[in-house]
Amino acid sequence: MSVESVFPRLEPLLARVGKPIQYVGGELNSVVGDWEGAAVRWALMYPDAYEVGVPNQGVQILYEILNEREGVLAERAYAVWPDLEALMREHGVPHFTVDAHRPLAAFDVLGVSFASEMGYTNLLTALDLAGIPVRSADRGEEHPIVLAGGHAAFNPEPVADFLDAVVLGDGEEIALAITEIVREFKEEGEPGGRDALLLRMAATGGVYVPRFFDVAYHDDGRIAAYTPNRPGVPGTVHKHTVMDLDRWPYPRKPIVPTAESVHERYSVEIFRGCTRGCRFCQAGMITRPVRERSRQTIGAMVDEGVRATGFQEVGLLSLSSADHSQIGEIAKGLADRYEGSNTGLSLPSTRVDAFNIDLAGELTRNGRRSGLTFAPEGGSERMRRVINKMVTEQDLIRTVTAAYAAGWRQVKLYFMCGLPTEEDEDVLAIADLAAEVIRTGREVTGRKDVRCTVSIGGFVPKPQTPFQWAAQTPHEVVDARLRKLRDRLRGDRRYGKAVGLRYHEGRPSIIEGLLSRGDRRVGRVVEEAWRAGGRFDGWSEHFSYGRWAQAARTALADTPVDLDWYTTRERDEDEVLPWDHLDAGLDRSWLWQDWRDSLHGEESVEVDDCRWNPCYDCGVCPSMGTEIQTNAPADGRPLLPLSVKE
Repeated sequence: MSVESVFPRLEPLLARVGKPIQYVGGELNSVVGDWEGAAVRWALMYPDAYEVGVPNQGVQILYEILNEREGVLAERAYAVWPDLEALMREHGVPHFTVDAHRPLAAFDVLGVSFASEMGYTNLLTALDLAGIPVRSADRGEEHPIVLAGGHAAFNPEPVADFLDAVVLGDGEEIALAITEIVREFKEEGEPGGRDALLLRMAATGGVYVPRFFDVAYHDDGRIAAYTPNRPGVPGTVHKHTVMDLDRWPYPRKPIVPTAESVHERYSVEIFRGCTRGCRFCQAGMITRPVRERSRQTIGAMVDEGVRATGFQEVGLLSLSSADHSQIGEIAKGLADRYEGSNTGLSLPSTRVDAFNIDLAGELTRNGRRSGLTFAPEGGSERMRRVINKMVTEQDLIRTVTAAYAAGWRQVKLYFMCGLPTEEDEDVLAIADLAAEVIRTGREVTGRKDVRCTVSIGGFVPKPQTPFQWAAQTPHEVVDARLRKLRDRLRGDRRYGKAVGLRYHEGRPSIIEGLLSRGDRRVGRVVEEAWRAGGRFDGWSEHFSYGRWAQAARTALADTPVDLDWYTTRERDEDEVLPWDHLDAGLDRSWLWQDWRDSLHGEESVEVDDCRWNPCYDCGVCPSMGTEIQTNAPADGRPLLPLSVKE
């Protein structure tokens, strides 16, 4: 059956909203598939504004993979701004895809990618605008399966009541597997209805269906147990790991946006995973093991991607791109290929101890030279030992000095405030470090135009990390420390004017902490905040701490828990965490021991990178049946030998 486009009803409204071009579609490399010829139809949604969502790698990859599959159609959707939302409600226009402007409710699967928990209220807006019941229990056979993925999906409990299913980890293979389950189910005449389809997914052990698990609580509010309530549903759901990334060279033809987006470049993921062991870093923990793409595949992807898009910048992406075992050869090869052209290279994520000027020289050979960004994360050496970010002040000064000497004038340093065991002195040490950066920069260049920008974010304890048990620092304490740091920087007459300070206040981090480590009861808070007007909570101009605090008071009034219970309370080792039944491969006892090892200040135990050192038994490789994949200097894809502890 054909599905009518909503564009004839949408178009008259666009002249009345900001940035109407973001809703029009028709981008280069977008696909409008044959609806009638498709057996399985996906709507892929990124629950944020078009300008943020359109460059998202996860959505771009799945969009291509699904549309290449015979009999499968995939279209994209993004959150609409409140001005258009109001008009859509007034005129009865449902939420739509930007490719063919088909209503979301018409698709078989609505796949939602959560890079951040702050997009939860945008999901509820999209469901409500689409005419899909907000709560999964209220959906019928005619509604799509609402399926979530992304990093925030490693604890989906705060939105479990709104989701039908959840997948953990890499999406390439599991998206195709789910597609085949849906195809077979439809071909068989949909026996047993919606629950039967979800049961088929859950039985694989790789799809979490929240409604198939009951939650019991202790009288004090802690979780007692998660228990499957259907026969055939495994008690643990496992993440998906794609091995041999060379077999998945996506995106080949990424979308070229019609409106300005946050990243105007062709991005190629040069490796996936990280084993540096930073204790705060959820992305590094949940994406293990490291899997590198070969330089041949990277070169071919860049060549095809640039020709398919016309982008003038190529981003070599990963969690720490300079850690690729062949980064020097990759950068030189690409610099040789594009020298004299308008195509520039960038390395958006770089560690201080992995950066070198030779590499930077290759990346800027065509004359482009943007600022350099490094992330020491902790202001003091003690703090960096606590978080296992083993970068010394000497490392940082040495690298920054070399950069200034090579012609750079602007350096950005990223830190966090509110880390476990942090004291005022650890934050004030950021000012001393910045002053030393400017002093040495002036010394090696003989100039006074060198600058350093200090950017500070609030620390949020994340699931599946050693800090998942930590108490979050109260926002009043974070804000007080940031004020002291600001005053210290402004009071420095020698270097203060050369140092810029950007920081986020503590309150948004508290709400992110609530959503990050909350359990299923927090869903009531999300819905209450949404009904009170919560939208685009990741944007400072739309975020309201007061709205969220009131929503928590109202929604949790009949429970023994509150906002502080979820955020500023430290957990015990034996407490059941809301994600304990969701397996990222990490051994829980290893995470706990690493948490305890972090608490010794200057004597905190260092965890080395297992790519180049013996296995330290995090559990991922043996439990997931995976291995680290790196590239040797010669051609080929040998595996890095490991001494894995069984």
